[in-house]
Amino acid sequence: MRPIVMITSWPPRLCGIATFAEEAVEFIKKACPKRPLYIISHTDGKGEFVKPVLDLSRKDWYIPVVETVKELDPTIIHIQHEYGLYHNFNKQEKGDINSGFLKMLDLLADYPTIVEPHTIHGRMKTHEEEFVKSLAQKCSVLLFKCHYQKWRLEWTFTNHGWKIPTNIMVIQHGARPDRRWPAEEVDDLKRELGLEDFVGKHIIGLIGWIQSNKRWDIFIDMWEEIYHKICEQTGKEWALFAAGDMRDPNHKQDYEKYVAGLKVLESAGIAKYYQFIPRGEVYYKVMAVCDFIVLPSMDETQSGTLARIISLNKPFITTAPMEGLTAQTVESEGGLLFTSKKSLKRGVIKLATDEDLRFRLGTKLKNYLDAVTSWEVVAEQYVKAYDLAVKKVNSKIPVYIKPEFP
Repeated sequence: MRPIVMITSWPPRLCGIATFAEEAVEFIKKACPKRPLYIISHTDGKGEFVKPVLDLSRKDWYIPVVETVKELDPTIIHIQHEYGLYHNFNKQEKGDINSGFLKMLDLLADYPTIVEPHTIHGRMKTHEEEFVKSLAQKCSVLLFKCHYQKWRLEWTFTNHGWKIPTNIMVIQHGARPDRRWPAEEVDDLKRELGLEDFVGKHIIGLIGWIQSNKRWDIFIDMWEEIYHKICEQTGKEWALFAAGDMRDPNHKQDYEKYVAGLKVLESAGIAKYYQFIPRGEVYYKVMAVCDFIVLPSMDETQSGTLARIISLNKPFITTAPMEGLTAQTVESEGGLLFTSKKSLKRGVIKLATDEDLRFRLGTKLKNYLDAVTSWEVVAEQYVKAYDLAVKKVNSKIPVYIKPEFP
């Protein structure tokens, strides 16, 4: 049987899309158990069914990728896209603005192709608008992760006088449905993670990759004041649990600043910094010990951290207006939004002092996970997209998916 091929970054690369793809592949295999699935990755990818041939040091990096695709002769090609994954720079350090990616799609035109971009801003730069226009024309089906990305694009394209693509399908960022621990097991999880001092305490989490755009400092700087207020109002002991690690050395200065602030709070006995690589099951365990999560961010379209928050049905508070973070908070009704330091402080105190609110928000997230973002649901939607792409290539009839607001 002809295989599925996914082109993507892949572990052990420390990349959010590599982690995303790893989970996606697990559930696609469950939805398509009879089909082999191969990964075409960058040269650092590893695994039994991984073909690490994507070498960005070559201007024509896409040639060995296309050759490998033709050797595998897939029934469908599913491509994870983010600009940095396919950006080639010449000797003068001038980038090609992903022109090689579009050339690759031209060379794969005889195959059904699904492209799943992870960065579609609501208000794009001119070169991004032009790239998405070409992307929609060259692939069989284009997957967006949020509805606002699709209806906003309709406005953008109309302003340019461009034809609105009809092959855009919205499939939400997948979230695992199998990583929920009952409340009575949480203290055992704390012990397993070496958090004996947190047993019996309530925990507020700052979890994930530590990057400049995540702005952990916003909450770290106000935590001591909040700590005293919520301990006084609830009569219970609370702690800040900041867990993650630096991924990009360009963010080292902010990383060191955030950790230094945490160490001061740790010395006062009201916080802890827990260093770990946000991948695999430990990522879920670290989040499972928290009562709720604070997710400050200055630049997100959608978030792997939020996907894990949804998986675990953890109430949360995040930045607004902020692309996919805001969209999924509104759609799920499972979190609070903040727009300033004052509203962040108010929201955290509200979550900490109102157990019933945390329960209601968690229940909303459970319902949203089960109906919308579970990888089991998402994988079935991928299969529908595959069928549309195959039909398009075989019939030569363009894919038609209804606009968000006809």
